[in-house]
Amino acid sequence: MGIGDSCEKCGLVIMHYFLGVDFGTSGVRAFVIDENNSVCAQTSVKLPPSKIINHHQTQNPLDWWNAFTRLLNELNTIFPLLNVCSICIDGTSGSVLLSDSNGEIKSPAYMYNDNANKTSAKKIESVAPDNHLTSSSSSSLAKCISLISDFSIPNALCLNQADWLTGCLLKRFDFSDENNSLKMGYDAKLQQWPNWMNKLDITASLPKFVFQAGDLIGQIAPSVAEQFGFNPSVKIIAGTTDSIAATIAVKDLEIGTAVSSLGSTLVIKIVSDKPIDDAKFGIYSHRFGDVWLVGGASNCGGAVLRQFFDDQQIQQLSNTINPNKLTGLDYYPLSSPGERFPINNPDLIPILSPRPNNDSVFFQAILEGIAKVEHLAYEKLVALGAPKPKKIMSLGGGSRNENWRIIREKICGIPIINAEIDEAAYGAALLAKQGFLRQQ
Repeated sequence: MGIGDSCEKCGLVIMHYFLGVDFGTSGVRAFVIDENNSVCAQTSVKLPPSKIINHHQTQNPLDWWNAFTRLLNELNTIFPLLNVCSICIDGTSGSVLLSDSNGEIKSPAYMYNDNANKTSAKKIESVAPDNHLTSSSSSSLAKCISLISDFSIPNALCLNQADWLTGCLLKRFDFSDENNSLKMGYDAKLQQWPNWMNKLDITASLPKFVFQAGDLIGQIAPSVAEQFGFNPSVKIIAGTTDSIAATIAVKDLEIGTAVSSLGSTLVIKIVSDKPIDDAKFGIYSHRFGDVWLVGGASNCGGAVLRQFFDDQQIQQLSNTINPNKLTGLDYYPLSSPGERFPINNPDLIPILSPRPNNDSVFFQAILEGIAKVEHLAYEKLVALGAPKPKKIMSLGGGSRNENWRIIREKICGIPIINAEIDEAAYGAALLAKQGFLRQQ
């Protein structure tokens, strides 16, 4: 039966439900949606904080599974898991671990924000194309090389967070998805691991199969279905990274749709009909079906505001600024020197002066500065061949500031709309639905 089918014998419409799970930096969140994309249930649990072990930022993958177990048990009290048709998991980009072929953990996870992999990054830099995104000490590939060196586990598999967790549902650990594999070195354009990686002697540890986000991988393992009360026919769908899942949550992505994520940093993407990569500026492309999500990240963002104001002050000042009268101050708000996108200058000095005596004016000038960087970022992507944005969809905490939205719209000259839902778990649920429909 497909979506919205009816039972001929009983005359009832059979509803279908889809589960998306987001593993974020500090917690796990689940959304259940129906065939109309309406949210039927949601819940969340916290994760233990990461720990520094031998200079690496780490988490215990068992903590992920224990949190997942608590999440599903709690969800089952408000929505019967037996009714779920498919499941999709997204994870933090760049969080990796070692396991054996049965999924048994062989190392702690080196987390997304771990950059203690400089020796590994130099090995990659010696064989990779110039300025390749894997040459960073925080790349997934650099962490994989470090893990293999640090733990010396024969025949170990190097898995992304979402790979291992999804594998636990299937009892299979030989796969990944294109989005999570990108920082591991996967070439999404050619849909293969590039030849230059053979020189790193790591190929045997990499996922054998790489699916597109939203592809059907297989059916839930019977023991897992029994453990949590899922129907044994539940389909497991290839996931993605948390940032891509949040972008997918916007829904109805079409060529020319732009997405700005306003968090501690500014992350932007444009939906394009072709991939665009420029390693010099940290620009790369994620495949999503027949389109590409082209984007980059600036060091500019909300973290700068928190250097000067607390949450209460930000809320109060947001209500006092005048979005119809710009300050004219030309700021480039950075928390510390250095920028990669839209300006590639590791020594770029933050511009936050002159500082007005009035906090409201200073606060507005910072908001205007971030908006100008956003404008420059989209101009840069367009100059490199991305489509001109038709509209900008806003995600993140900053999107809730209406006066800032008006300022951004004035400076960018593009309609700016707040996303109805910007939760990564909702995007994962949409992927779960998409994968289920593909196999009907």
